[in-house]
Amino acid sequence: MTNDARTVDVMNVRNVSKKFLPNIIALESASLSVRAGEVHCLLGANGAGKSTFLKIIAGAFAPTTGEIRIDGEKVTLHSPSQAAELGISMIYQELDLVPQLTVEQNMFLGHAPARWGVLDKASRRKRARQALARVGAAFEPSVRVGELSVANQQLTAIARALTREAKIIIMDEPSAALNETELEKVFEVIRELTVQGVAVLYVSHRLGELREIGDRVTVLRGGKTIETFDVEGTGDEALVGAILGTERKLIDRQDRPPVTGGVALKVESLRGEQGLHITDFDLHFGEVSGLTGLNGSGRTSFLKSLFGARPFVGNVTLFDKPFHPRNPSHAIRAGVGLVPENRKTEGLILDAPVYKNATLPSLRGSFLARHGAMKARAIPVLEQLSTKYGRPEQAVVQLSGGNQQKVVLTKWIVNGAKLLLLDEPSRGLDIGAKADLYELVTGLAQQGAAVLIASSELEELYSACDMIWVFHEGRNIAKYNPSVTDQDTILRSQILGGAQ
Repeated sequence: MTNDARTVDVMNVRNVSKKFLPNIIALESASLSVRAGEVHCLLGANGAGKSTFLKIIAGAFAPTTGEIRIDGEKVTLHSPSQAAELGISMIYQELDLVPQLTVEQNMFLGHAPARWGVLDKASRRKRARQALARVGAAFEPSVRVGELSVANQQLTAIARALTREAKIIIMDEPSAALNETELEKVFEVIRELTVQGVAVLYVSHRLGELREIGDRVTVLRGGKTIETFDVEGTGDEALVGAILGTERKLIDRQDRPPVTGGVALKVESLRGEQGLHITDFDLHFGEVSGLTGLNGSGRTSFLKSLFGARPFVGNVTLFDKPFHPRNPSHAIRAGVGLVPENRKTEGLILDAPVYKNATLPSLRGSFLARHGAMKARAIPVLEQLSTKYGRPEQAVVQLSGGNQQKVVLTKWIVNGAKLLLLDEPSRGLDIGAKADLYELVTGLAQQGAAVLIASSELEELYSACDMIWVFHEGRNIAKYNPSVTDQDTILRSQILGGAQ
């Protein structure tokens, strides 16, 4: 593609704002221009407004104010399908492919070629092969998506965008589930597409990726566009400074008593899936430790490995005994409890009563458990956690998100867990529910539990934790005591991967 062509804007987003009731401003006068054939990167801390911005561009949200122009023409996007018709395709971090369907079926969902109202399978197969060839895919269109690697699923999603004649492909954190070899393959595809004139809006927290693949980078902070930089010639410090800002007020940290308990968990070495390699990690009784890191840093993989849900090799000691759980049941018997990231699909049986959800782990093998006994065990703990519910028989799906989270915690307290693993525990909770949650966590630690919290919300960890570990690409690269370390130092370590 010629340099002149690279100066032509294929998309302009001007002064876009988004307000949610009641008076929540997620985006405020954000702007962005994307040129044909360029890789334009979008950068910002958690809560900067990136997700809302992308959903507006992709047609999933309608902006409150502002305008979008494609090839100079003002457009109003009412849906993602309309955006796709105009040449805007979004590839989400959690790929929206149907595993049970074939590659070609996924590629043409909603816009399959037809003749006289009948599916034209020959045309679909031909066009699928053409699109797969453009991304260098080595698999057949007839393969079921569920049989592909994550990297090949990414290629399928990119090829699907090409079947809609995409002018702009939005890629949201594509590297989160890929190893270095797989990511380089995706980068090769991106480079080929830009040569063909396709623009890519690439979202990532990782500065190394932006430098390898990006032409320009726009930084969002607090829902506003801060600045657009040329990647070449802009140093990391300038980008980090734009992300953090110079007037950001750090939250107050409450004084916490020193941790005096013995070692509850010691990880000399733990190697697991997707490059996970944790070394020299420890956690004490009575301690609340936070795990921070960018998406794909390995926090969830670490917690699931400790819970026996993912295999690992290494040397781990729990409560002064060698620990290598074969499955979650083994970990539960050893005194471990996990509050998963998605409480509704992994932590609760939504249609079951509150009291049954609150006693599930403690009833292993008790097929004849009496309902009265189950309630007797659950109710005192539910009251201790100030859980709001109508009656014990009420379906847990009817509770608020914060009270559902309390029910998940209740089941591990009832079961006597001494090591609590919390993965994004405050996600989806309002401010009051978050405060309640961390007060509960502090109380459990004061009673002797050892607590690990993985969270994307560094400010929450900074306020609530005795120690914060920074994870990067599957490794624990730094450890900070928040009582003597400012929040910006930890955030810089998170963004720069430990390089200061």
